[in-house]
Amino acid sequence: MGLKDDLERYRDVGEERRQDLAEFIQYGDLGQSRGDSVRIPIKIVDLPEFEYDQRDQGGVGQGEGAEPGDPVGQPQPQPGDGDGDEDGEPGEEGGEHEYYEMDPEEFAEELDEQLGLDLEPKGKKVIEEKEGDFTDITRTGPSSTLDFERLFKKGLKRKLAMDFDEDYVREALKVDGWGPATVYEWTREQNMPVSKAWIDDAYEELPDDEKGVWDSIEEMEDNVEKVETSQRIRREGVDQIPFRREDERYRYPEIVEEREKNVVVVNIRDVSGSMRQKKRELVERTFTPLDWYLTGKYDNAEFVYIAHDADAWEVERDEFFGIRSGGGTRISSAYELAAEILEEEYPWSEWNRYVFAAGDSENSSNDTEEKVIPLMEQIPANLHAYVETQPSGNAINATHAEEVERSFRDADNVAVAYVSSPEDVVDAIYDILSTEDQ
Repeated sequence: MGLKDDLERYRDVGEERRQDLAEFIQYGDLGQSRGDSVRIPIKIVDLPEFEYDQRDQGGVGQGEGAEPGDPVGQPQPQPGDGDGDEDGEPGEEGGEHEYYEMDPEEFAEELDEQLGLDLEPKGKKVIEEKEGDFTDITRTGPSSTLDFERLFKKGLKRKLAMDFDEDYVREALKVDGWGPATVYEWTREQNMPVSKAWIDDAYEELPDDEKGVWDSIEEMEDNVEKVETSQRIRREGVDQIPFRREDERYRYPEIVEEREKNVVVVNIRDVSGSMRQKKRELVERTFTPLDWYLTGKYDNAEFVYIAHDADAWEVERDEFFGIRSGGGTRISSAYELAAEILEEEYPWSEWNRYVFAAGDSENSSNDTEEKVIPLMEQIPANLHAYVETQPSGNAINATHAEEVERSFRDADNVAVAYVSSPEDVVDAIYDILSTEDQ
């Protein structure tokens, strides 16, 4: 392959990296990343190399033993260098994977592009006010900020409103038996903005031999064409625009409030005896990218991790994905604890809130309908989400996700996703995030 072929391959690197991102979320080792750095394994892309045309046997000094087509500047293999013709021991060291490291903000941008989303988080607390574009208007200000375009439009509008066909009105003064008073009444009927004083002056200036030229106003109207203002302006232009002080407006910069985007993410997971290894892995594969995504989207992101069986307790992140229990299941216990923590530490007026829960949808009798759903309704949040992880399909008593979905069918801040294999993870993340986008 030559330089052209390599360059063609480079054009596809961006798309390949997005594909790597999706594959990593589904199958990668999520533990390789930290909260402030996401390590995405990528396919190796060979760097482009110059090659000599096969017809060119000369060129820059390549050194003894070089052949046409050998890359410039690359040492030629020597005997004993492992060219594959001699016996040797199989390699015992594993090859190293290449990783692309990105911070959570870049990860969020990549995921937005991958999923076709463009979520813009809401700011809660004002941390700075700064000047924006000159879009606001005031009656006073320095002359350099005078909005002349606005002033001109005001004057032009006034010009159009005050304008009339002077020649047409003078012809009406030539009607036999008509004087200034009669012509003035006629202009009122014609909606012409003519003052009585102007008509009086025009009549005085009219020569006596022109008075009585028309026998009637109907004869005048039939023989004299009235020129509309727009036609006259196009033909003659505008000599004067009647500006007034009261029309002056001055532009000043809009004050833009920079708001700190605070977010608290409450991650809830079922650790009861029914949550086997595959179910736990699907919880991790769904929650971890969501954590990274929201960390990248917000200025200040905090996380609360709650584990539950029949009871709920707060844990650290490292414990959250590895903890196991053998108890029963009461999902409402987690929402009761979440409500308490949010009320005390993360007021809705200052924090964006996300409450994500995951489990196998198995719950104690009537707990979902009688307690969980009312608690979800009572906890203000940007988004509530529940992820059902059932690798083998729904169990007989795994009805929690369906009940939540049915109860919040018309809600715009509740998402339910179903994950039965790693292939479902990216779709589940899209279902969750696109709910808030809508």
